[in-house]
Amino acid sequence: MAHFLRSFRHRNYQLFFGGQLISLTGTWMQQIAQSWLVYRLTRSAGLLGLVSFAGQIPVFVLAAIGGAVADRVNRHRIIVWTQTLSMVLAFILAALTLSGAIRVWHLFVLAALLGVINAFDIPARQAFMVDMVGREDLMNAIALNSSMVNGARVVGPAIAGGVVAWVGEGWCFFLNGVSYVAVIIGLLLMRLEHVRRAVRSGRSAAGDIVDGFRFVGRTAPVLTLLLLLGVVSLTAMPYAVLMPVFADQILHGGAAGLGLLTGASGVGALGGALSLALRRGVKGLGTWVAVSTFAFGVALLLFAWSHSFWLSAALLVPVGAAMMVQMAASNTLIQAMVPDHLRGRVMAVYSMMFMGMAPFGALFAGWMAERAGAPRTVAVGGAICIGAAIAFRLRLPAIRGEARELIIAQGLAGGDPASLPLLHRR
Repeated sequence: MAHFLRSFRHRNYQLFFGGQLISLTGTWMQQIAQSWLVYRLTRSAGLLGLVSFAGQIPVFVLAAIGGAVADRVNRHRIIVWTQTLSMVLAFILAALTLSGAIRVWHLFVLAALLGVINAFDIPARQAFMVDMVGREDLMNAIALNSSMVNGARVVGPAIAGGVVAWVGEGWCFFLNGVSYVAVIIGLLLMRLEHVRRAVRSGRSAAGDIVDGFRFVGRTAPVLTLLLLLGVVSLTAMPYAVLMPVFADQILHGGAAGLGLLTGASGVGALGGALSLALRRGVKGLGTWVAVSTFAFGVALLLFAWSHSFWLSAALLVPVGAAMMVQMAASNTLIQAMVPDHLRGRVMAVYSMMFMGMAPFGALFAGWMAERAGAPRTVAVGGAICIGAAIAFRLRLPAIRGEARELIIAQGLAGGDPASLPLLHRR
């Protein structure tokens, strides 16, 4: 247990974890309520995809700038501002909804503004992890952070489903706004004497951005992991955008059913994240990425053709577990290979692949679901996911040696590069 919770030795991480756990519960409540509100107002799968696109496309466009800022400016200060601005947007959305003035265009605008904030928040938050716990506990912190996100993903949707069914979507948005208070207080209570200070490179911001992309482009293991993540994010992860359609039209569960389905996926994702938190090193993570991506595709195919609510909920458990293992293991491997001075910029590219490709996937999923139906759309995503997993597994032997050397260079493993099969099967 001490090994499992070792990141909690760091006071700053304790404050970060506690605040984020409360705040992310509110965030998941808002996501579920917003999806249901869009669907209730429009009854359109296409518009579900468009609102999701509006909320995530800023990450794709602006994350590179956000990453350069995270490497040039105090990351702690960036996160305080982004969390505060996110809180303000949640209260505006609550006020519009509770007053009955909400319109679909409001949702587009507010989703886009939150996306702009996330373009700066995500790279800074990912890079800030190593500032809180150091390199030796980085893998554990990433896994615990994923556990926290998915613990909130279990609780938040379940609460949201009940609140929406009982008093409407507006109160979910209000509770999300209140939840940001916890994370802001935690950030302000941190002791920052030993946290990394921002380092100016002497180059222009544009030059810093180019350096980040150049590192990714010439580093085969990082590039391969990011390309796989981008393909999965584009084709398979948009299944979540279509959850209101499945909950209402196919499984007949309504808003409460939507909360239960999303919560089931969260249970699986929590289990996947906890399994990573129990690991002591990066050995074998490459194979974990390949296997989990393959399993994600298979589980999505089975879910796509289920017409039983409880069978669908059960299938979403392995969907969530496999998706989380693939995402968190990729995050861990990339952070293990990247130098500290490039961390914000490389994690910005990670954000572009993980969240930045999602809007294109959401847009395509909404368009395809309108024409071919939600089940066929999800099944196609699952099939592509399986093919991408096979291609990645075949690529592993060629990138194993370079990955080994990069991880050793960052001090996360010892010994001679030739003797450390860090991406071999465990």
